[in-house]
Amino acid sequence: MAKSGLPWAERADGLLVEVRLTPRSSTDRIERIDHLSDGTPVLKARVRAVPEKGLANEAVLKLLAKAAGLPASRARLVSGDTARRKSILLAGDGAALACALQGFLAAKG
Repeated sequence: MAKSGLPWAERADGLLVEVRLTPRSSTDRIERIDHLSDGTPVLKARVRAVPEKGLANEAVLKLLAKAAGLPASRARLVSGDTARRKSILLAGDGAALACALQGFLAAKG
């Protein structure tokens, strides 16, 4: 990912976001930027959906798209279909999407 310590990187087609997902939570939410044991930054998220039939993946795509101010159709799972760590592409202007996510996280306090 980016050397900036952020869990996303701009690409020509949008913003690639690394997410650490916890399904079966009590609420749908993006918590914060966290780091895996190897130091890799990830966006920590939780969804109520179960990890069956792609339901948790759909839920995290909708959650991340909403946080970035995009329709859910502009979020696509790139890797991590059955894993907790996922790479999600948000289609659009990468710099603007990065600013939107930073603003969302800052507003959470």
